[in-house]
Formats: sequence, C-alpha cells, structure tokens
Amino acid sequence: MIVSLLYKVTRKLLSVPSMLLRSEMVKDVELLVLRHENAVLRRQLAGPVRYEPADRFWFAALAGLVDRRRWREVFPVTPGTLLAWHRRLIARKWDYSARRHTGRPPTPAATKSLVLRLAKKNPRWGHRRIQGELARLGHRIAHSTIWQILHDAGIDPAPRRCGPTWREFLTAQAQGIIAADFLHLDTVRGRRLYALAFLEHDTRRLHITGVTARPTQEWTTQQARNLAADLGTPMESLCFLLRDRDGKYSQTFDTVFQADDLRIIEGAPQAPRMNAHCERVIGTIRRELLDHILITGEAHARHVLKTYEHHYNRHRPHQARDQLSPETQQHPAAVQDLDTRRVHRTRILGGLINEYRQAA
Repeated sequence: MIVSLLYKVTRKLLSVPSMLLRSEMVKDVELLVLRHENAVLRRQLAGPVRYEPADRFWFAALAGLVDRRRWREVFPVTPGTLLAWHRRLIARKWDYSARRHTGRPPTPAATKSLVLRLAKKNPRWGHRRIQGELARLGHRIAHSTIWQILHDAGIDPAPRRCGPTWREFLTAQAQGIIAADFLHLDTVRGRRLYALAFLEHDTRRLHITGVTARPTQEWTTQQARNLAADLGTPMESLCFLLRDRDGKYSQTFDTVFQADDLRIIEGAPQAPRMNAHCERVIGTIRRELLDHILITGEAHARHVLKTYEHHYNRHRPHQARDQLSPETQQHPAAVQDLDTRRVHRTRILGGLINEYRQAA
C-alpha cells in the first residue's frame, strides 16, 4: 500500500513539469533513465544484470514521461517488460490477499476442548444439543463445526455411543444404594467370627451391625431390623439393597428392606466386583485394623469394629468424597497457621490408628 502511494505521488510530481516544459523535460527524463541504468550496471559488474524493486519502481515512474515509440531506445529493457512491471505494481495496489483470510475463522482450542468435554460427560448429547449448551454459555458456533470436532476426535454420534459403565451407573444411582456383605475374622484361639457390614454408596458411611460365631438366617434378619431402626428416616431415600447370593440371607431378610420400598439386587454368582464398594471397605478394614490386632472373643471383636466404624465415618478421608469423611459436609473454612496452632493427635485402639486435629 505504501509503495503504491509513493509510486502515485512520484508520477504526479514528474508529470507537472512535463506539461509545462514538454520538450526539455523529455531530454532530462532520458538522462535520468541512462544515469540509473549506469548505476545498475556499476552495481552488478561481476554478474548478470538484476533489477531490484526500487529500479523497477523508478523505470515504471519515468515511463509515463517518455513517448512509447522511444521506449526501446531509452530504457534498458523491452517495452513488454516495462509494461509488465507497471501492471504488477498497479496490481499490488489492489491486492488484498494479505489482509483477508479465506474460509471460516479457526475454532479456538479452548472451544474445541469444551466441546469434547461436554460430549464425553454427556454421552446422550448430539452435536445440536451441545450447540445449544454452548450458546447458553455465550459461545456461538455452528452445529456443523461441532460435528466436525467430534468426528475428528473419533466420537460417534449420540445414538451409537456406548452405554454407561458399571462405574457410571453406580455413581448415578449411589444416593439410593446400600450394600451388604459379610466379613470374617479369627480369634487368638482360631475361632472363626463373622460380622455383617452395610455401606451407603453415596456417603460411604459404614454400618457394622453385629458379630457372631453362628450367622444364621434369623440372626441376619435381626441385623437388618437393627439397621432399619438405626437409620430411621434416611431409609426413605434408599432405593436398592445390593447383596450377594449367600445362603445366610433369607426371604425375611429381604422383606425387612422391601417394607421400606427397597428393591433387592442380587449379584451374579462368583462376581465380587458387582459389590465392589463393600469388597473394598472390607479390604480396608483388614489392612488398617484386623491384620494388626489379635481378637480375643466376640465382645472384643464387637468393640474393635465399632471403634473403627466410628473412626471411619467421622474422621477418615475418602477420595470419592473429595477427602471428606462420610459424616463431614465441607472442608474447614480456613487453613490454620502451623507456626501458631499446634496439631493434636488422638490415639485410637492404643495407637493402632491416629487421628489429628487442630489443638484448641
């Protein structure tokens, strides 16, 4: 743009004296052309003659002051070359290719990331549903662009995406699921004891209802009644009881929960992963407690398990709850300065488990 403007101004300045003194000006122009040609030749004595953009600019500007019939005699190039230079210079004035972008503007990387995030977290959403959600968030984007982003990422349209996994299903249904399972432990004298544990999937709250050496169906049913009485109103928010096919569960056991409108879900035979939450908490009890203590009898086992249940529900952090314990609703409001506040340790079960709190 600047070169074109400079060329135009030069032509105007050179054309003014030519109109006043046409004959004398032509001679001067010829001399200017010859001088410039001489300067170009001096600059390139060692090799072939090459005309730089400034040379072309100068010859093209002087060409308008010389009769076309004398161009071949005055200029060191052919008239065709001179006219080509002039056309190229004028064409550059109207060339906007460097100032415009063809096609659609590229989609920002952050928008692409958000589209993929919405598609993965909501497998039933198609590209038009995602477009509507983005519009609500203030991102205007064509549905065809969203389709292309999903296609490039290898994400199929919503109807053909895979259904929810067990993890996704249990997470969605966690608020209404309580699971039951037996754990066993051996006393110092080798006597086998059994404990019945219930775990709420949503809050991860643990309930160990009792310990016995003979877990009959009647005893198991009584533990179900005790749990229903302890939970009270929270039982109304539960929808499913998940258990295995152990013979210690009877129809009466199921009836206790069905009376509160709970549906009994039995796991497949030899498929402990279908009751993975209970299996995991039982493994935690073994690793953190039972593998490090000797049980003397039923009363001792009942005391140890109840103490651990209290620790598990009120203090122990859980990854599934953002490092909160089952009965804690939110993190502390502010982080205390360790230079001014001391941390107090509470020993549980003789120091087998430690709890830490800010000292008052």
